[in-house]
Amino acid sequence: MKKLSVKQKNWLLSFHVAFGGIWFGTALCMIAIALSNRNTLNGDELYAINSVLKLLDDFVIIPAANLALLTGGLLCWLTIWGFFKHYWVIVKWVATVTLIIFGTLWLGPWTNAMTAISKAQRLQALQNPLYVFDQKAILVGAVIQTSCLLAIIAISVIKPWGRRNVKKEEQKQAIAPSS
Repeated sequence: MKKLSVKQKNWLLSFHVAFGGIWFGTALCMIAIALSNRNTLNGDELYAINSVLKLLDDFVIIPAANLALLTGGLLCWLTIWGFFKHYWVIVKWVATVTLIIFGTLWLGPWTNAMTAISKAQRLQALQNPLYVFDQKAILVGAVIQTSCLLAIIAISVIKPWGRRNVKKEEQKQAIAPSS
């Protein structure tokens, strides 16, 4: 497989950073919006806020997260970084996939449920135990996810944990007698 030129890699890296930044920034905004949702005294406003959270999740967070994953995969595949040569790349992969799964299985469904409940019940949703649980869970989950995204960004910049010594491991396996 042919590797990217420096210019091509820089373009791809720019898109990767942009998608990660969009994901992080939108998640941070969603926390601020969700916090304001706790003091709502109007049922229409409650539903509107939940609708905005759902809109941001469906049309910004989900595409940005998937495009960050895709561009990260392309950077690993088409540059010298590789998928398993550096510990920091492995950590970013595991963390990103974990965050996407967490968002898909929990944060997204909680957001959808809050929106549906507030649409049907308006202000009475605040008395619904499922809505109250989802509202708290969204805040806690979003803070955890946004903190993890910030950690992934820091790992991208700092690149701690250097290169894996793959060649020495392969040589040890080749030399080791088979049992």
